[in-house]
Amino acid sequence: MTGCVVAGGGPGGMVLALLLGRAGIPVTLLEKHRDFDRDFRGDSLHPYTLELLDQLGLAEPLLALPHHKARYFRFHVPGATITAADYGKLRSPFNYVALMPQARFLAFLAERVTALPGCRILTGSTVTDLLTDDDGDVRGVRYRDGEGHHDLPADLVVGSDGRFSRMRKIAELPARSLGATTDLLWFRLPQHDTDPPDADVDLFFGRDHYVGLLTGTAGWQVGYTLPKGGYAAARDAGVEPIRRFVARQVPWLADRVHLLEDFSQTTLLSVDISRVERWWRPGLLLIGDAAHVISPVGGNGILMAVQDAVAAANHLVPALRAGRVPSDVLAAIQTEREPSIERVQAQQVRTEQRVARARAKGRSISPPTLLRYVTALPGVRRVLASSNAYGPRPPKLLPQTSAAR
Repeated sequence: MTGCVVAGGGPGGMVLALLLGRAGIPVTLLEKHRDFDRDFRGDSLHPYTLELLDQLGLAEPLLALPHHKARYFRFHVPGATITAADYGKLRSPFNYVALMPQARFLAFLAERVTALPGCRILTGSTVTDLLTDDDGDVRGVRYRDGEGHHDLPADLVVGSDGRFSRMRKIAELPARSLGATTDLLWFRLPQHDTDPPDADVDLFFGRDHYVGLLTGTAGWQVGYTLPKGGYAAARDAGVEPIRRFVARQVPWLADRVHLLEDFSQTTLLSVDISRVERWWRPGLLLIGDAAHVISPVGGNGILMAVQDAVAAANHLVPALRAGRVPSDVLAAIQTEREPSIERVQAQQVRTEQRVARARAKGRSISPPTLLRYVTALPGVRRVLASSNAYGPRPPKLLPQTSAAR
């Protein structure tokens, strides 16, 4: 019997597989895609994640791969630029957010996982059902690959398959929506040597929309906001209104917005903020977006999933070594992590509600004017950077978990 089956090869699932495998726990990770070579919309590795990898001896080889060090998180509003966070002020050897294509990060972790004894990654493998005993406790999964269906018994199953989690549905653990009011339309534009050198993670606000920019190694990722459910109207209007808005709000991109020629070059991210009431059932645990969907506000999705993996590993390693994971262990993981998730999501809901009220009243959706004065106070940018870099109540990797066997 496999010690643990992890369903979903995103950041949370991959980090959990790595931590369990280093602790000597056999792990099989099932990933429905055949590889990681696809375009993700979350490329930010926060200082917490980099410090964790450094603790595991992996930060140096990871950062040898192409990436961009983002120092600032800024809001551009009419007549002013607000630096909301300055990561350079953090007391950390990793005083920046590393912007790296998520596919590259996942491939890096996958290579380390498969090098561990008793650990394997099966790509092109989709979980279709749960294996249960007479009491209804989960005892493994049934999955499908190119050769057919297979049963895989396990001491524990972890669902880490993202915001549209199939595991969540199979396990009958529904998520409750907390109220997102915005969607994002993503596309890419090339970078030029003449682009502002300090442009990192920037939001440019107009009256009814804002544009988010993320730099990196493959050009600019551009996120254009839409009211929730506004995709059909935007598609009917075509790309010209988007090009005009970007050229007006981000003038140094005006010379290349014509490269956005058709809606087929865009990807819709339907923003959601939701949470499962109970993240577990006997023999099964949900982590990351499978348990709680984080909106793109603040770029916390990967960070929260990685922290879920750390907290879960701390609790699961001793239980899996004993060959049994009682339900109170699974409940303890949720008890530890849920307050942090609630706090992050509550802030995101407040932001969504403020934007919705502004739209309804025909006001600008720019951040409150007070923010520009608050962030000018000494130390505030460092505090805000620390809050975003580590999140609330970040878990520490315990020695029994971090020690490789």
